[in-house]
Amino acid sequence: MRTWQVERRKRTRHLIELGGLVVKAGIVELTNDDRAIIYGALLWVATKLQSLEREHARSLWAAKGKQAFNAERHQEQNSQWV
Repeated sequence: MRTWQVERRKRTRHLIELGGLVVKAGIVELTNDDRAIIYGALLWVATKLQSLEREHARSLWAAKGKQAFNAERHQEQNSQWV
């Protein structure tokens, strides 16, 4: 396989994973799949990350994300035992 094909597949997989996070967070349902709202929200996040509140936002969002991943992992483990 050519190098550009490998890189293209890696990029595609990465984009699919990022889209999966948008779905996993419930944003698609909450916005009725309104791309303008989703894009606007992402632009707002980018603006926050470019502001003086950058570190606070990063730590807050990282903690929230880790908590959600851990809760999901815990829920999956419990459902295996049922």
